[in-house]
Amino acid sequence: MTSPHAIARAGAATVTGVRSDGVARFSAIRYARPPVGDLRFAAPVPLPLAGDVDATRPGPIAPQMPSRLREVMGDFDLPQSEDCLHLTVWTPAADGARRPVLVWLHGGAWQSGAGALDWYDGARLARAGDMVVVGVNYRLAALGWLCADGIPANLGLLDQELALQWVARHIAAFGGDPDAVTVMGQSAGGTSVAALLARRPSFRRAIMQSAPLGRGFRSAEDAALLGRAVLRAAGASDLETARRLPVRQLLLAQQAPQVQEALRAQPGTLSLFSPVRDGETLPLDMAPALKRAAGLADVLIGYTANEMAAFPGGAVDPDNDRLGDRVFGAMSRQWAADALAAGRAAWVYRVDVAPTRRFGACHCIELPFVFGTLQAFAAAPMLQGLPAADGERLARDMQRAWTAFARGEPMPWASGGPAHVFR
Repeated sequence: MTSPHAIARAGAATVTGVRSDGVARFSAIRYARPPVGDLRFAAPVPLPLAGDVDATRPGPIAPQMPSRLREVMGDFDLPQSEDCLHLTVWTPAADGARRPVLVWLHGGAWQSGAGALDWYDGARLARAGDMVVVGVNYRLAALGWLCADGIPANLGLLDQELALQWVARHIAAFGGDPDAVTVMGQSAGGTSVAALLARRPSFRRAIMQSAPLGRGFRSAEDAALLGRAVLRAAGASDLETARRLPVRQLLLAQQAPQVQEALRAQPGTLSLFSPVRDGETLPLDMAPALKRAAGLADVLIGYTANEMAAFPGGAVDPDNDRLGDRVFGAMSRQWAADALAAGRAAWVYRVDVAPTRRFGACHCIELPFVFGTLQAFAAAPMLQGLPAADGERLARDMQRAWTAFARGEPMPWASGGPAHVFR
């Protein structure tokens, strides 16, 4: 009888996962020390992979408030903990095959989400593309993106970078090729991919789905103003006090009237937490940095036809669609053009599938098709009325394109030119 367990041996470590339907899943592997106590609001500290590691059960997700898109995508209720710097690996086999690797950075406005939600189960992608899929948790909201005295900026971005270093060191033990890594992100995760490329990237393929690059990056001065407002609302007078606060107190501070007022007073339409142009972790001037970054990786980049319909106050109408194109579409096309000009391969797509009149082809609608997780999204309001056959067809089409890109194989449509449309 075949054992339901899967074993990966990485140096002196033995990692035990579970096998189902031809794919092994290794859950909640720590890539950093738990960011608690004195490590709260500190840069992530690497955690060596050693000893016997039980990766048979999912771990907690990062502390967070409910997503503002739950009326569109559906909702989830999972255990939360600051001890969340984990990643999950899906692989056809933990052998020496050196398969392409796809690393997933979830969206959620840097405030919600997780790398291994059922929505983002990587098993189908791993099986369809004979590749290794890695889902990453990173710190969210104030714990990952607060800007204040004594706190390094962009902690969540440093978490993501450390997770990529873990992949480079250990993924061969899980059947992956550390020299064939594609980093994929959606929404906040897509912008994170851009930010990682603007730093010191270790990857040369990127998939950027509905990255809100048109909203830009927050200045250190504006981020510090917001950071002070959050800490005051949470009842913290200094960093040491903030390190001792209950997590719930920090989360509730996001909704405090004085914090929301401080956010409304800022220029632009950035969310409460976002990457910061601090001059250390990210350049002060991101425009030239992003133009250079676009030339560092082949890219598959795109957006949806009605992005803004997912957000509070949004709708499917010409004004909202024009705004969505400014925030998501135009900069995606420009990124692809800059990549092509630098000699990289670039493919642009647009998602037009619109099951409902209310949400149309809204932000996040491509996710069930990319991951092939239509069952996990069965209750999502944005998908209601979609014929099952259409959903399966779209999932096949999108997974075929995404896996071809990650494997460096010919794409189903031509490089450059108008966006390929998924209907």
